[in-house]
Amino acid sequence: MNIAHLKAKILDLAVRGKLTEQRPEEGSAEELLERIREEKQRLIAEGKLKKEKPLPEITEDEIPFNIPAGWKWVRLGEIGTWQAGCTPDTTRKDFYENGTIPWINSADLTDGYIDTITHYVTEKAFAEKKMRLNKTGAVCVAMYGATIGKTGILTVDATTNQAVCVCNLLSSMDSKYLFYFLQFHKPFFVMKGFGGAQPNISKEKIENTPFPLPPLAEQKRIVEKIEAIFKQADIIEENRLALKTAVRHTKSRVLDLAIRGKLTEQRPEEGSAEELLERIREEKQRRIAEGKLKKEKPLPEITEEEIPFDIPAGWKWVRLGSYLDVRDGTHDSPKYYSQGIPFVTAKNLRNGEIDFSTCSYISESDHRKFSERSFVEDGDILMAMIGSIGNPVIVKKDRNFSIKNVLLLKRYALEYTNMKYVYYFFYYMQDILGKNARGGVQRFVGLNSFRELLFPLPPLAEQKRIVEKIEQIFDTLDTIEKAVE
Repeated sequence: MNIAHLKAKILDLAVRGKLTEQRPEEGSAEELLERIREEKQRLIAEGKLKKEKPLPEITEDEIPFNIPAGWKWVRLGEIGTWQAGCTPDTTRKDFYENGTIPWINSADLTDGYIDTITHYVTEKAFAEKKMRLNKTGAVCVAMYGATIGKTGILTVDATTNQAVCVCNLLSSMDSKYLFYFLQFHKPFFVMKGFGGAQPNISKEKIENTPFPLPPLAEQKRIVEKIEAIFKQADIIEENRLALKTAVRHTKSRVLDLAIRGKLTEQRPEEGSAEELLERIREEKQRRIAEGKLKKEKPLPEITEEEIPFDIPAGWKWVRLGSYLDVRDGTHDSPKYYSQGIPFVTAKNLRNGEIDFSTCSYISESDHRKFSERSFVEDGDILMAMIGSIGNPVIVKKDRNFSIKNVLLLKRYALEYTNMKYVYYFFYYMQDILGKNARGGVQRFVGLNSFRELLFPLPPLAEQKRIVEKIEQIFDTLDTIEKAVE
């Protein structure tokens, strides 16, 4: 469920009169409009309001949808007085220092009550610039730039800058109904704002906007209905986010149990990790003897102090480099082309897959050169070792590609290695690796650190059962999570 779309639909129903029943005994919008006009005339006569040029009648072509009998299409300029503010000279300290009059700008509009005031102007600035004070409860809308259409309701008397237009409603209107209409209308304001160097709408465009006016009592019932539904929607969203967090934590806990040997039973008849490691050593030595693999410097022995937790009998703590062929991609920066061989970097590893859509391309000759160091095969694991450490991917190879500054894990012996177990180990470890990364802006984990990384090795048959158990639980958790999307 998309809560933003749900709320937009509720506002759409509200301003069409489809969220509430109509009650003839509550009077009509025509009668309400007459009271608004009378109040305006009285304020003009008292010198409290300036007489303005009449707004044009609404034409049939301007009406966007049907509204109930008893409602009326009017212009926004008819229901209150709209005014934009100004920005006093910012070089004048006497306009701002120790100011006491709240001064609102578009950044203060967050589609809710404006209850945090960050800027003030002095009475001197207010008087010299002939600024206007807007009353508590007045409704604001942003007119410029990226904030076009953002709204807010004043919680104190305040003035504004020129990017904010404010409606001081007359007593016969509900400010929250106008507020919710402006939220509904935001996409239309945004569309009207395009065309110039900086998108903007004017006070005149706002005042001329057609507005579906219900009787006052119905306005209040509409607001109550909107807020009741929005409250329930927010509870649903909070629960959805809480569930997603719970699922994420549960997955992490499952992986934690898995690599400790607590997710599956141990079966002595399946052999031991020591026996598995010996078979891998034999295969490794055979390939070295055949010249297919380069002999590497022996890895340091594991000390008692390094071991982070206990593992079952039959398992073994090993250095990753003794179980897997640990490499990385090229460190060179080749020439890029508009087409050719995809050149995969850490940014292309996403959600367990390689995103080729954003890859750069290199020449066939560079690819051949880089492949001598790090030829990627089906079933290998890639992982980011620079920047956002992690994002492991099991390669499903359907094309040739080269890699740069990416960890490459290859099997010494295909029949003795379960790469899915390795994948889930790194899925669990990525946060830990990220916290222990070195460097400043561009953090990294070095190749030797990966080769010397401690790895809890179970017997091969148990690795398979661990993977099956993880995927069974993850499938259930994913089903639960999708049910609330």
